Amino acid sequence: MQRNIGTTDRIIRTAVGSALIVLAVLNVIGWWGWLGIVPILSAVFRYTPVYGLLGISTDKNKPSSSKGS
Repeated sequence: MQRNIGTTDRIIRTAVGSALIVLAVLNVIGWWGWLGIVPILSAVFRYTPVYGLLGISTDKNKPSSSKGS
């Protein structure tokens, strides 16, 4: 599993996930706010399967995968 989430993406995912969980704890948005754990986990592991399927990467420090260079 190769990293595909960069620093800015990690910060945004952590902020959004944390906000959802806080709102769920305060009973503002209901139980579905606990889904905020998903973006937090993807930020921690620096990988999201959706980016992998689409061939997207926001990680600027990703090593080059070109062969023969």
